[in-house]
Amino acid sequence: MRTLLVVVLSLAGLATVGCQNTGLVKSPPAPYFGPRVAAGTAYAPSSAGSVRAAPRSQPVQPTPSEPSRRPSWSTAAWIPDGQERPWQFIVVHHSATPTGNADEFDRMHRAKGWDELGYHFVIGNGTGSGDGEVEIGSRWSKQKHGAHAKILGHPEYNDVGVGICLVGNFDVSRPSEAQMQSLARLVRFLMDRYCVPRNHIYGHGQLKPTDCPGRNFNYADLFRRL
Repeated sequence: MRTLLVVVLSLAGLATVGCQNTGLVKSPPAPYFGPRVAAGTAYAPSSAGSVRAAPRSQPVQPTPSEPSRRPSWSTAAWIPDGQERPWQFIVVHHSATPTGNADEFDRMHRAKGWDELGYHFVIGNGTGSGDGEVEIGSRWSKQKHGAHAKILGHPEYNDVGVGICLVGNFDVSRPSEAQMQSLARLVRFLMDRYCVPRNHIYGHGQLKPTDCPGRNFNYADLFRRL
């Protein structure tokens, strides 16, 4: 009987293992450079393999002539084809432009010599795409590392960090309500699917000395919505 009780208790303990954000921060992180970037992440270069496989063995590979994004208002469209990267971080950006969309930013990034759009998602403000519309970049479709958070000595924020860009210059304005709703919905989806803890969600400026995602971006608002 005692042995049976031990087994039951052990199974009960195992049942609690998983995506439980029990040790997460209670409030949004304040901008803080240097030591925080280097502090205890779970990243390791060898972790770049897949964490799960969808029915198709390989993701769709867009050609350069194809659009850089697929618009989506549905979380179902955010589930990638093929093997998924073990994402560990979420990094929020602003475009620092009053208008734009994923295709425009893709052209801008290619003009700089980049291989394609550096972000995984772009959330529109009603100018080049719908207000709050989530545009899926080709990097997400391919489950490819980002090109949005280059930080010396810390490749993890690109390698296993999802880059989300909100269209707008939040040094002079604020995200629209629709953008914030979509951002919170997307971040929650990523947190749930990839077990990303709340203290692995950053604004770009919390990882390096930059104003991105803008001085008017309200971290507390985002975290309340989560």
